[in-house]
Amino acid sequence: MNLSNLTPAAGSVKTRKRIGRGTGSGLGGTSTKGHKGQKSRSGYSKKIGFEGGQMPIQRRLPKFGFKNVNRVEYKAINIETLQILAQSASLTKIGVQDLRDAGFVSRTALVKILGKGVLSVKIDVEANAFSKSAEEAIVAAGGTVVKL
Repeated sequence: MNLSNLTPAAGSVKTRKRIGRGTGSGLGGTSTKGHKGQKSRSGYSKKIGFEGGQMPIQRRLPKFGFKNVNRVEYKAINIETLQILAQSASLTKIGVQDLRDAGFVSRTALVKILGKGVLSVKIDVEANAFSKSAEEAIVAAGGTVVKL
């Protein structure tokens, strides 16, 4: 045995159909496309969403809702997260950059502090927005709130 007489296993490789190569091949004439009709023509490709002339679903369904172009989306951070961050990194002042460095917030996200959890450490917090309960909890613990 050498490289010149290697062959695939019997039955593992099929020869492809060579359509449109004359009537003698058995696959000439209509070239397996049947007789007439749109699908038998050259250049045919089915359009996305085409339903055979029936009214397509994207035209049957009504328009719904709207997108508010003035919407401001915040990344929510709870005060329990601030408590953990303040204790682990022994911080007295937490800003948006500290939250980015810790991996809680992406580079472009705006931050809103929410009031879930208990805050027992005095910290000064800088963020884009605060809920009332979060603001009260931070001030009650002796810290300050700075809105950016």
